[in-house]
Amino acid sequence: MDGFERCIGFSWCSGGRIYSGNMVYVHRKRVLVDALAPLPCAQRERIARSETRLIEFLDRRLRDGR
Repeated sequence: MDGFERCIGFSWCSGGRIYSGNMVYVHRKRVLVDALAPLPCAQRERIARSETRLIEFLDRRLRDGR
């Protein structure tokens, strides 16, 4: 797939506590936002090591309107 990068696509349902991850292709010109980027390195690594912590972090950001 010329012009695309492979990324992990992650979707979740907060109410049902169900989540899914898949390999997806994203066009190279598309800018993706890294929700963990503004965090201090140690906190980012801690969250990234656990799918449960990642989902909880993303849920909080969604509830806060970010």
